[in-house]
Amino acid sequence: MMMKVFACCVLLAVASAPGFFLGASGLTAPTLFPAERCEGSRMPYPAPDSVVEWPDSLVPVMINHVGRHGARFPTSAKRFGRLAGVLERAESGGTLTRRGRLLLQLTRRAMADADGRWGELDSLGVAEQRGIARRMFEAFPQLFVGQKVDAISSYVARCVASMDAFTAQINELADGRVTLADDSGREFSPLLRPFEVDSVYVEFAAARPYAGVLDAFAREVSPAVAVAGSMVGGELAAAEADEVASDIYYVVSALSAMGLSADWQDFFSLEEYNRMWAVDNLRQYLSRTATTVSAVPAEIASALVGDLVRTTDDFISGADVTPVRLRFGHAETIMPLASLMRLPGCYYLTYYFDTVASHWQNWNVVPMAANIRLILFRSQSGRYYVRTELNERPLELIPGCRDLYVPWERARNYLVAVAGL
Repeated sequence: MMMKVFACCVLLAVASAPGFFLGASGLTAPTLFPAERCEGSRMPYPAPDSVVEWPDSLVPVMINHVGRHGARFPTSAKRFGRLAGVLERAESGGTLTRRGRLLLQLTRRAMADADGRWGELDSLGVAEQRGIARRMFEAFPQLFVGQKVDAISSYVARCVASMDAFTAQINELADGRVTLADDSGREFSPLLRPFEVDSVYVEFAAARPYAGVLDAFAREVSPAVAVAGSMVGGELAAAEADEVASDIYYVVSALSAMGLSADWQDFFSLEEYNRMWAVDNLRQYLSRTATTVSAVPAEIASALVGDLVRTTDDFISGADVTPVRLRFGHAETIMPLASLMRLPGCYYLTYYFDTVASHWQNWNVVPMAANIRLILFRSQSGRYYVRTELNERPLELIPGCRDLYVPWERARNYLVAVAGL
């Protein structure tokens, strides 16, 4: 096994090279992402317009699917309640601005809607999972009808509900002509919640060796003082402004996933929204992927890569392995896996952290209901090939190999190597 170590030094190369946010005039138009992308990992799933075809010479025979839960209510009331408290105190003190009053109303409405349902899958999340299941069934009906489907889930309720929505849709489309075997529990945590059970990662998360990098970037980029001040009025100390602005960003960016509509322009300029997103994006990049600070966040996915390899090997060898295997976890499941596999747009090493937002975007990697799939095909000659997909969109598995259909032997060797198996 690969030794898991993390760096003790902190790298502070934030503004020493041209990058996403440098320039005296701030962000320029070409670098601004649309507002919906500034929701980051809380962005609802961007469903593809069509199902991807494959060459006539290949027959699909197996699907290995790893998915994130669908859109859900925010995981807790903490940040909503904290923000409401700040806004209410400003209201009592007579400093609350028009923007602040709108935000207070919206925060109270969101808290009322989520009351008793914090962290649960919502109707949008159900629809996302059913949509992914429907497209999978329509593309590969022969892998479902008359077959058995195995599904496992994290013990967390929103993941179980995602699995249930997905498999229920499959059962409906197959008109009951499919055998579904699903299970959930803590026994699957080494695969689906390694961030909770991997002792080296737990130590890494507690130590936060990337804190200096993140703090330096936030000081350079975050519009926290301006954003917080535009809501509560008056002047705030930098530390207080950081917390208030972070909570404002979290609340506004979480609304779409919980089915609430609001005009983001009531709270941010597009540049401010992009800057708030970039800080959050860098936080997830540093804590959930392989970086020049540490490879530990990605290495926790090695067991999951091993499971993908083993089940594919077993299927090819003729062992009793179902042709469709579904796994339902979290954003924190997908980010390390995509990084360890070095999928395009999911793996980026740099010492210049101001460039991260141009190369690694959380909305691209882990929107709600994000998924990674390995689809196995058999050729007429009996040889096996695999197509790798991120969010139902094919991409190259092996760097430099432009062919989307990779011989399984080559794909296997690559996965074993990058995962240190």
